[in-house]
Amino acid sequence: MSTIFAGLVTLIMLIIMVVKKLNQWRFTTKFGAKLPPGSLGWPYIGETLQLFSQNPHVFFSSRQKRYGDVFKTRILGCPCIMLANPEALKFVLMTKANLFKPTYPKSKERLIGTNAIFFQQGTYHSQIRKLVQASLSLDTIKPRIPKIELIAKSTLNSWADGRVVHVFQELKKFTFDVAVLSIFGELDSYYHQVLKENYVTLDKGYNSFPTIIPATCYFKSLMARRRLSQIIRDILNDRREKRLTTRDLLGCLLNFNENGKTLTDDQIIDNVIGVLFAAQDTAASVLTWILKYITDHPKLLEEIQREQMTIYKANANGEQPLTWTQIREMQVTHKVILESLRMASIISFTYREAIQDVVYDGYLIPKGWKVLPLFRNIHHNPAFFDDPETFNPSRFEAATIKAHTYMPFGYGAHACPGNEVAKLLMLVFIHHLVTHFRWEVVGPHSGVEYDPFPVPEQGLRTRFWRTS
Repeated sequence: MSTIFAGLVTLIMLIIMVVKKLNQWRFTTKFGAKLPPGSLGWPYIGETLQLFSQNPHVFFSSRQKRYGDVFKTRILGCPCIMLANPEALKFVLMTKANLFKPTYPKSKERLIGTNAIFFQQGTYHSQIRKLVQASLSLDTIKPRIPKIELIAKSTLNSWADGRVVHVFQELKKFTFDVAVLSIFGELDSYYHQVLKENYVTLDKGYNSFPTIIPATCYFKSLMARRRLSQIIRDILNDRREKRLTTRDLLGCLLNFNENGKTLTDDQIIDNVIGVLFAAQDTAASVLTWILKYITDHPKLLEEIQREQMTIYKANANGEQPLTWTQIREMQVTHKVILESLRMASIISFTYREAIQDVVYDGYLIPKGWKVLPLFRNIHHNPAFFDDPETFNPSRFEAATIKAHTYMPFGYGAHACPGNEVAKLLMLVFIHHLVTHFRWEVVGPHSGVEYDPFPVPEQGLRTRFWRTS
């Protein structure tokens, strides 16, 4: 019996090898190009189990070391081409971006909305991107600094009782409130509360198994998504009745009119929820890492405190609000943010799909295959960053960063348009953190969790106290 089983296994392996060789021969004959090196693993499963059983960075880095900067794999049933050098990223995300469409699992598109900016290409994408950029421009966000300060102070004060705080989850509340300010401006407290309650439910099911069985996380998220749509629709109707003209995102979307063409309510709702999603988790993840890094480097923390205390004293010991000029003077803190973005690489990679057969550097990228530009691999490549595993903000003191090697907010037409707001809220939060509070990390923080973005283990469990 064992002999027959061994024979069957051997036969299956031979069939797999023959199929692989035939595919390679077919592609080389037809296009004069071959598939990149790498392993597609088992049929359908591919290398999914290997990816999920270890740190994703280790998974991708080990294969880059073995196969080179362009390699293939199969994940979650999808054959993929991985790209880990600046030239390849520029090719896919900028030079030939029209040949690669953004792609997400349908289950996630349903929760956010198919009209959201990061599922789109072409004219519609360009129009929405301009509207988002207009609502998040420096001229628009500067007057919001005092309000962002109030949100930061309220958040930190709520932690200052010596209890153990799950920093990442608490920072998600802070970044949500700042996102609401950017999207809706002044919002009725009732709407703010029901938006938060339903968005939290949606967020919990975003990475759950997509089943529509009642009581499951995904089903609850779908129901919360329907309620969010109605809440935002009510806000839209309220604004139309009052004929309000505002420079927040909702105002920009609502007042869009190009050659008589306006946005539908569904398009507005999908983009509002999309921006909420993009703004909350990423900024909260980065801020959590910043807190970890400055805790791990006491001398650097002292340097940040000196810089921020100078501004604090100039503002009558915090009695006056921060100004844009003072924000621009936070050079040490700004470099810490830049290095944290590189080290943590919250957006480790992005998804694209080839809409036709494409040849890059002698390699074939077949139509329908997923393409994953690996930002984190480039951020941690010693060819571009000396001693890349060491946290070193001074690397940003001089303009020595090679072009197309630092992409913490993505790259190309789909790069995050809200990066200035993200850095602003981080600078404001850090200012009030280091000038008013002391803290102690009490939980493990050497490991990494994915929620879905990388965060320190257990969300960096920490105690905070106000200083005198």
